[in-house]
Amino acid sequence: MFLFSFGFLEINFVDFLDILFVSVLLFHLYKLIKGSVALKIFVGGLSIYLTYLVVKATDMELLSEILSQFIDVGVIAAIILFQQEIRKFLLLIGKSTDFKNFPLFQLFKTKGKGSTINLDIPSIIDAMKDMSSTNTGALIVISKDSDLSFYAETGDYVDAKISKRMLLSIFFKNSPMHDGACLIYNNRIEAARCILPVSENPNIPATMGLRHRAGIGMTENTNAIVLIVSEETGQMSYIQGGVINHNISAIELRGKIRRYMTDDEEEVVATGQVAGSR
Repeated sequence: MFLFSFGFLEINFVDFLDILFVSVLLFHLYKLIKGSVALKIFVGGLSIYLTYLVVKATDMELLSEILSQFIDVGVIAAIILFQQEIRKFLLLIGKSTDFKNFPLFQLFKTKGKGSTINLDIPSIIDAMKDMSSTNTGALIVISKDSDLSFYAETGDYVDAKISKRMLLSIFFKNSPMHDGACLIYNNRIEAARCILPVSENPNIPATMGLRHRAGIGMTENTNAIVLIVSEETGQMSYIQGGVINHNISAIELRGKIRRYMTDDEEEVVATGQVAGSR
């Protein structure tokens, strides 16, 4: 479908869509790597590719042959150099494609209020309250969809029944397992002393330490929720979808966990935003 011509170029509707999609892709790619060293590497690789096109068009055989060697291994080199950025990009696409809202999936979905909660919430809340009263730092990850085996492998497997005493012993200040995150899945403590991805969101307040940044980063990369007890203030926090609800009560925390487990989730406003601060 012809639209217009520009010199010797004829632009049709498909070309217009092609340019539009490439522009959107480059824009999101720029947002993803902005402010990181990956941006400089990307600009350098793009410069080599553009130089190769110019050299090839001018029939410089020797220089064209040299640059072509870089271009031939360009895909493999890009995967190695941008593995973290590619992973974030694929996660971004996966989170944007919400299959749960498709009508076909809605037919098989059970209502949240009638579903059974397979999680010992009282034991978790009691342990959180005790740690909050003693300013014991804690980082608890709860997942309902995945066992998070990738993150469990960074720590020590526990595979224990959830109990107040077990959680308190894990995060006891002199315990060798207190430094890191505790992963809970299928109503069991799967692993402890786990390392979580730290969020790179520049909008996170500087007052929040590494524990809170790790909690935000975990919820940005997975569908899990994170519970935190601050070691400095003893305040409890709830994080979901990159949004942190800071300094909340035990009753509020219980309600948010129940809504998460029954799919009756609250609307997430923006990644890295602090909600419900007092």
